[in-house]
Amino acid sequence: MKTKNGDKAGPGRRAVLAAGVLGAAALVPRPARAAARPVRVLSTTDQPVIQPLIDDFERRHPSLRVDYLQLGSVEIVQHLLAAGGPAPDVLWSSAMDLQIKLVNDGHAARHDSPHEPQLPRWAVWKREAYATTYEPVGLLFHRGLWPGAELPRTHAALAAALAADPERWRARVATYDIERAGLGYLLAAHDDKVSPQAWHLLERLAACRATLHAQTQAMLDSVGSGQALVAYNVLGPYAEAFALGRPELAVVYPADYTLIASRVAFIARRAPNPDGARLWLDHLLSPQGQRILGDECGLYPVRADTSSKRNGAALQRQLGHAARPIALGPGLLAHLDSSRREAFIERWRKAFAPAP
Repeated sequence: MKTKNGDKAGPGRRAVLAAGVLGAAALVPRPARAAARPVRVLSTTDQPVIQPLIDDFERRHPSLRVDYLQLGSVEIVQHLLAAGGPAPDVLWSSAMDLQIKLVNDGHAARHDSPHEPQLPRWAVWKREAYATTYEPVGLLFHRGLWPGAELPRTHAALAAALAADPERWRARVATYDIERAGLGYLLAAHDDKVSPQAWHLLERLAACRATLHAQTQAMLDSVGSGQALVAYNVLGPYAEAFALGRPELAVVYPADYTLIASRVAFIARRAPNPDGARLWLDHLLSPQGQRILGDECGLYPVRADTSSKRNGAALQRQLGHAARPIALGPGLLAHLDSSRREAFIERWRKAFAPAP
């Protein structure tokens, strides 16, 4: 299975996530359930990661089966808009901005979920788009090779460390190539929205010739091998799974602000099985589904009242005022404006252009 745009997701909860991140898990053929009606789910998350959730849903709804298709975020859009072929029931993607654009363009069906009152206000838009996870964006350090005992714990501290000696860090910092990674562009645009110093850090990354990657895994591998000493703007659940059992690696969530991303789900307006789609979406948002996302899939649930050991509420308390959830809504559309996006990428491209 292929995964694009940097989105990959963890026997125990983190081992499954780690298998998904490493891309090494192979799906075992499952018994056919021909008599069951399909619920067709298009998603950016690796199926081995989500399989416990699928299994629980099918146990609870024996007349339904989940036909799960893993695609890149742009492929999901293309698949929905393409003429012909089987239509999807649910679209579930980490590309928050692309999901909101599809909703805004009229491709989603309204769904009044009974679980809405237990969700954060930022996690629901028009009762059509629902955030399902709470995923902090942070830094992965190779602390065994990082000079000095103290790791940078703010964006400004990282920028200062890189500015102090750019040659030391030359090609030893990893980050997203925002031209190739949709998630990378989303995070860079929100860095700029949250902090007036965002471009200062980007310029420091460019000055030390940071290596640019289209996928999260390449960034993690770069730090794990010691080639890079830090990866900037990595999704926390993936970085945590990768660092598990490796004391030389450390995941840091910046104390000045930490962006919170989420996997956004909506029911397709032309869903062939709208009733099954509603049941699947409600399962994602239910206490049981949220517990499975946390304990068995290695993700952070969006609900604060879940019994999951990986509780988003505990993470919220840890981050405190630093947490900056990327809210669902029209604000996500602003940086998709073609002229604005082109200007942003052109500025980024000039910063990272090789020196003459």
